[in-house]
Amino acid sequence: QGPLVESGGGSVQAGGSLRLSCVAPESIYDTAYMGWFRQAPRKAREGVAAIDPDGSTTYADSVKGRFTISKDNAKNTLYLQMNDLKPEDTAIYYCAADPNGFTYGGKWYEGYVDTWGQGTQVTVSS
Repeated sequence: QGPLVESGGGSVQAGGSLRLSCVAPESIYDTAYMGWFRQAPRKAREGVAAIDPDGSTTYADSVKGRFTISKDNAKNTLYLQMNDLKPEDTAIYYCAADPNGFTYGGKWYEGYVDTWGQGTQVTVSS
Protein backbone atom coordinates (compact mmCIF):
# COMPACT_ATOMS: atom_id res chain seq x y z
CA GLN A 1 0.00 0.00 0.00
CA GLY A 2 1.58 3.22 -1.20
CA PRO A 3 0.95 6.80 -0.08
CA LEU A 4 -1.37 7.40 -3.03
CA VAL A 5 -4.87 6.23 -2.11
CA GLU A 6 -6.97 5.11 -5.06
CA SER A 7 -10.67 4.45 -5.41
CA GLY A 8 -13.36 4.27 -8.07
CA GLY A 9 -12.62 1.02 -9.85
CA GLY A 10 -15.35 -1.44 -10.59
CA SER A 11 -17.24 -3.33 -13.26
CA VAL A 12 -19.13 -1.67 -16.08
CA GLN A 13 -20.70 -2.57 -19.40
CA ALA A 14 -19.01 -1.47 -22.61
CA GLY A 15 -19.89 2.13 -23.34
CA GLY A 16 -20.21 3.00 -19.69
CA SER A 17 -18.16 5.33 -17.53
CA LEU A 18 -16.09 5.26 -14.37
CA ARG A 19 -14.14 7.89 -12.48
CA LEU A 20 -10.98 6.91 -10.66
CA SER A 21 -9.70 9.01 -7.77
CA CYS A 22 -6.24 9.23 -6.23
CA VAL A 23 -5.68 11.19 -3.03
CA ALA A 24 -2.09 12.33 -2.60
CA PRO A 25 -0.20 13.78 0.37
CA GLU A 26 0.04 17.56 0.01
CA SER A 27 3.83 17.43 -0.30
CA ILE A 28 3.49 15.21 -3.36
CA TYR A 29 0.41 16.79 -4.88
CA ASP A 30 1.84 20.31 -4.90
CA THR A 31 5.00 19.45 -6.82
CA ALA A 32 4.61 16.18 -8.65
CA TYR A 33 3.91 15.13 -12.16
CA MET A 34 1.01 12.72 -11.72
CA GLY A 35 -0.76 10.21 -13.86
CA TRP A 36 -2.22 6.78 -14.39
CA PHE A 37 -0.77 3.54 -15.66
CA ARG A 38 -2.63 0.31 -16.27
CA GLN A 39 -1.78 -3.34 -16.60
CA ALA A 40 -4.08 -5.68 -18.45
CA PRO A 41 -3.90 -9.46 -18.14
CA ARG A 42 -0.95 -10.88 -20.06
CA LYS A 43 0.30 -7.41 -20.95
CA ALA A 44 2.99 -5.09 -19.67
CA ARG A 45 2.08 -2.04 -17.65
CA GLU A 46 1.47 0.96 -19.89
CA GLY A 47 0.97 4.67 -19.44
CA VAL A 48 -2.57 5.98 -19.77
CA ALA A 49 -2.68 9.67 -18.87
CA ALA A 50 -0.46 12.21 -17.16
CA ILE A 51 -0.69 15.79 -15.93
CA ASP A 52 2.17 18.08 -15.01
CA PRO A 53 2.20 20.74 -12.26
CA ASP A 54 1.21 23.39 -14.82
CA GLY A 55 -1.80 21.41 -15.99
CA SER A 56 -0.47 20.12 -19.30
CA THR A 57 -1.82 16.68 -20.12
CA THR A 58 -0.63 13.64 -22.05
CA TYR A 59 -2.74 10.68 -23.14
CA ALA A 60 -2.07 7.31 -24.65
CA ASP A 61 -3.46 7.07 -28.17
CA SER A 62 -5.75 4.25 -27.10
CA VAL A 63 -7.66 6.46 -24.65
CA LYS A 64 -7.43 9.88 -26.26
CA GLY A 65 -10.88 11.39 -26.65
CA ARG A 66 -12.41 9.02 -24.10
CA PHE A 67 -10.42 9.58 -20.90
CA THR A 68 -9.77 12.87 -19.11
CA ILE A 69 -7.20 13.43 -16.39
CA SER A 70 -7.76 16.28 -13.96
CA LYS A 71 -6.90 17.52 -10.48
CA ASP A 72 -8.93 19.04 -7.66
CA ASN A 73 -6.51 21.24 -5.75
CA ALA A 74 -8.90 21.73 -2.84
CA LYS A 75 -8.89 17.98 -2.20
CA ASN A 76 -5.34 17.05 -3.26
CA THR A 77 -7.00 14.55 -5.56
CA LEU A 78 -6.16 13.29 -9.03
CA TYR A 79 -8.98 11.98 -11.21
CA LEU A 80 -9.29 9.87 -14.31
CA GLN A 81 -12.69 10.22 -15.94
CA MET A 82 -13.17 7.23 -18.24
CA ASN A 83 -15.98 7.43 -20.77
CA ASP A 84 -17.05 5.08 -23.55
CA LEU A 85 -15.22 2.22 -21.88
CA LYS A 86 -14.23 -0.76 -23.98
CA PRO A 87 -13.39 -4.34 -23.01
CA GLU A 88 -9.76 -3.65 -23.88
CA ASP A 89 -9.69 -1.05 -21.10
CA THR A 90 -9.97 -3.87 -18.58
CA ALA A 91 -6.89 -3.64 -16.37
CA ILE A 92 -5.57 -2.75 -12.98
CA TYR A 93 -5.12 1.02 -12.92
CA TYR A 94 -2.30 2.54 -10.89
CA CYS A 95 -1.96 6.13 -9.76
CA ALA A 96 1.59 7.43 -10.12
CA ALA A 97 3.61 10.47 -9.07
CA ASP A 98 7.14 11.72 -9.58
CA PRO A 99 8.78 15.10 -8.90
CA ASN A 100 10.44 15.19 -12.32
CA GLY A 101 7.98 13.47 -14.63
CA PHE A 102 7.77 10.15 -16.39
CA THR A 103 6.69 10.79 -19.97
CA TYR A 104 9.05 12.28 -22.53
CA GLY A 105 8.84 12.47 -26.30
CA GLY A 106 5.69 10.36 -26.34
CA LYS A 107 7.30 7.53 -24.40
CA TRP A 108 6.30 6.47 -20.89
CA TYR A 109 9.02 5.66 -18.38
CA GLU A 110 7.52 3.49 -15.70
CA GLY A 111 10.90 3.25 -13.99
CA TYR A 112 10.91 6.99 -13.33
CA VAL A 113 7.85 6.76 -11.08
CA ASP A 114 8.84 6.90 -7.43
CA THR A 115 5.38 6.87 -5.83
CA TRP A 116 2.58 4.45 -6.66
CA GLY A 117 -0.96 3.75 -5.64
CA GLN A 118 -2.06 0.24 -4.75
CA GLY A 119 -3.98 -0.28 -7.98
CA THR A 120 -7.70 -0.48 -8.60
CA GLN A 121 -9.41 -2.99 -10.86
CA VAL A 122 -11.46 -1.83 -13.83
CA THR A 123 -13.45 -4.49 -15.65
CA VAL A 124 -15.41 -3.72 -18.81
CA SER A 125 -17.72 -6.39 -20.19
CA SER A 126 -19.19 -6.68 -23.67
